[in-house]
Amino acid sequence: MKKKDLLKQPVQHIDITAFDATPIVTAMSGMSFAARDLAVAADIYDRMLADKKCAVILTIAGSTSAAGCMQIYTEMVKNNMVDAIVATGATIVDMDFFEALGFRHYQGSPHVDDQQLRKLYIDRIYDTFIDEEELQVCDRTIKEIADALPPRAYSSREFIREMGRYLTTHARKKDSLVQAAYENGVPIFCPAFSDSSAGFGLVLHQVQHPRNHVSIDSVKDFRELTMVKIKAKSTGLFIIGGGAPKNFAQDTVICAEILGKNVPMHKYAIQITVADMRDGACSSSTLKEASSWGKVDTVFEQMVFAEATSVLPLIASYVYHRGNWKKRKKWQFDGLFE
Repeated sequence: MKKKDLLKQPVQHIDITAFDATPIVTAMSGMSFAARDLAVAADIYDRMLADKKCAVILTIAGSTSAAGCMQIYTEMVKNNMVDAIVATGATIVDMDFFEALGFRHYQGSPHVDDQQLRKLYIDRIYDTFIDEEELQVCDRTIKEIADALPPRAYSSREFIREMGRYLTTHARKKDSLVQAAYENGVPIFCPAFSDSSAGFGLVLHQVQHPRNHVSIDSVKDFRELTMVKIKAKSTGLFIIGGGAPKNFAQDTVICAEILGKNVPMHKYAIQITVADMRDGACSSSTLKEASSWGKVDTVFEQMVFAEATSVLPLIASYVYHRGNWKKRKKWQFDGLFE
């Protein structure tokens, strides 16, 4: 097969504003197992938005953006349903920024010859394909942005903000998460920013500018995200997957305490994951376990053990159509760092 034969069916991103999941989620509340867990999680997220003192932190790990959830995150930002984001570099750069440059992810199959894919320069995420040549354009675009900045250490939030600024004049696809966050004052943090296309672009930049270059300061990231927690005080977590983004957001409570600030544990928390808890991991612990560390309160917390693309659209649509986001103030935490 030729490359064009494999890259012909683009992934379509679901639009939570186009359907009202309120009836089905409400009905699920009367069921059991994962259905009731989903309904409880949706109710907790709705409570976060109804709570006028609560700021919402969304954390994203995994490949849900490539799989069709990209527009969900953008709608959450545009409609004041989230106030800060912590994500993997791949979510922000290889998926969202990549599509903003005009490229696409494609429906594929896990039952393929991966050696053939390599020869064709096609990367695979389970049943989703990406053109590696296009991804390298993304790498070089990151280098271009870095080349234009004054050489110093930046938090990932600062650099991603510059990516959003770049898209205001260069985007081929409007309404990317990166651009929407830039335009709405919602900071995005990537604790492992270089573990993505950004890393390749920044390495190219540093090799060409060995003495004076841009670098990413993860400690500055941690300090800035902790500033968000200190400013907000009351917070809710909406966790997709787990891993570093989840723990990074949870740890702000402890970091604030180390800094001598008396802040409460995260008041609300929901997590969607397929990770197992029996090995002591569960993609960085269950929410109840996090309570023992002083990170998450247990009054409003819910684990949803499901693959995120199958339940996130229902939860987000339910909360969008409930409309409590319309009554919230805009935190615009990016203004903390001006």
